[in-house]
Amino acid sequence: MTCLATGAEMRVTGRFDHTAVVCVNGGQAREVEGTWSASIEWLVRRLAPDFPELGFAEVRYRVKSWKRMDWCVADAIAAVKETEAPRTLLLGFSMGGAVAIQAAAEPAVDAVLGLAPWIPERLSLETLRGKRFDVIHGSLDRWLPGIPGVSTASSRRGYERARALGVDGEYSLVPGALHGIALRAGDHRLVPLPRAGAWARRVAAQLERFQESLG
Repeated sequence: MTCLATGAEMRVTGRFDHTAVVCVNGGQAREVEGTWSASIEWLVRRLAPDFPELGFAEVRYRVKSWKRMDWCVADAIAAVKETEAPRTLLLGFSMGGAVAIQAAAEPAVDAVLGLAPWIPERLSLETLRGKRFDVIHGSLDRWLPGIPGVSTASSRRGYERARALGVDGEYSLVPGALHGIALRAGDHRLVPLPRAGAWARRVAAQLERFQESLG
């Protein structure tokens, strides 16, 4: 476990010799202490063995709330800097999509991968210019009480706004998938949700593309 300059925490799998995959979590309205994302943790455990050249960093925010979005972005940027990797992919789940887009202003960030990302209509996407932006979303994800704007329609609009700025990328749906990828049981076990394997395959394909783009 690494304590970041902001006071957030970073959990590392692998090494950051050349490239890093910095993973940022979702959040909520209430200002509560950050937690580790079950969905991200499950993906990292599943995919890291197949990508030994990539170092994975999971970020635990100080406070996981969109009311403290600036804190979350600062935590993500601190993680990017802490890895010291010259090339970085930011992976953002849910609210982490908005966090990753803003943190993409860091020069070391080459690409952003949004998983069921929250992309508010008012969010500037200028930080994505000159970078790649890919989105993967569960086809059955819908608006939920207390989680505004997380839907396939919303993420598609955000993706198209980025494309209009000249940003390269790909938008894909996981048929039959919900918002999340895994849950944490009461005994702390990770429980994959239906279609988790399909999520993993889509993310793996994007990691392969990222590696190939770096030569």
